Amino acid sequence: MAVVSSPKTPDITLYTGQTPNGIKISITLEELGIPYKTHAIDITKDTQKEPWFLEINPNGRIPALTDTFTDGRTIRLFESGSIMQYLVEQYDTEHKISYPKGSRESYEVNNWLFFLNAGVGPMQGQANHFFRYAPEKVPYGISRYQNETRRLYRVLDKHLQDAGTEYLVGDKCTVADIAHWGWITAAGWAGVDIDEFPVLKAWDERMLARPGVEKGRHVPNPHRIKEMLKDKEAMDRTAKQASEWIVKGQKEDAQK
Repeated sequence: MAVVSSPKTPDITLYTGQTPNGIKISITLEELGIPYKTHAIDITKDTQKEPWFLEINPNGRIPALTDTFTDGRTIRLFESGSIMQYLVEQYDTEHKISYPKGSRESYEVNNWLFFLNAGVGPMQGQANHFFRYAPEKVPYGISRYQNETRRLYRVLDKHLQDAGTEYLVGDKCTVADIAHWGWITAAGWAGVDIDEFPVLKAWDERMLARPGVEKGRHVPNPHRIKEMLKDKEAMDRTAKQASEWIVKGQKEDAQK
């Protein structure tokens, strides 16, 4: 008789902050329903650049994660896409937010996961920077990255419309959806109007209605982007504060 090994017990610590990339992982953990500890990282105080954190993520960015691996030793994970793939491979044995490895659907999930990691995230992140944080307004930079973000949104909107499914890959929410959501729901922060993409907007609202998304988005502190986008004073204050520490960090990095 074959011996079936029991699933390993999670010993996860998530190092994160309230960013689109950070909440990907807490939402993934909540959707999987597995326990984890949270270590909030204050990126405005450069906690992510301290030596102890760099041992977990040499790139000095959040999110990062540690766990006890199958060999009994601590494993470190960094880069949100890598963390999500690890969590699915190690803990999603029931395929709650994934499809069986090697299936047609699993490869389609990877298509959209990499689409986010190589496209939406970087492009929208640059739109955020030039539109909200840059100390000098550079019209070309703003136009370039907002337009590219809109183009990527059109790809998503058309895909959802043509597929006729509730989520990016079939009628199941997967890591591909979770990876996108934190960025799409914050479209307005990049100066992109989600109303231009009605099918994608409906997907955004469908995601927000999920209990795992609702709980995970508030880790490690409240997720208030929708409320802030209705308050110009709050937006200006937040952008100014972020701009100051971003510019400071750039100067420090340039001197190293």
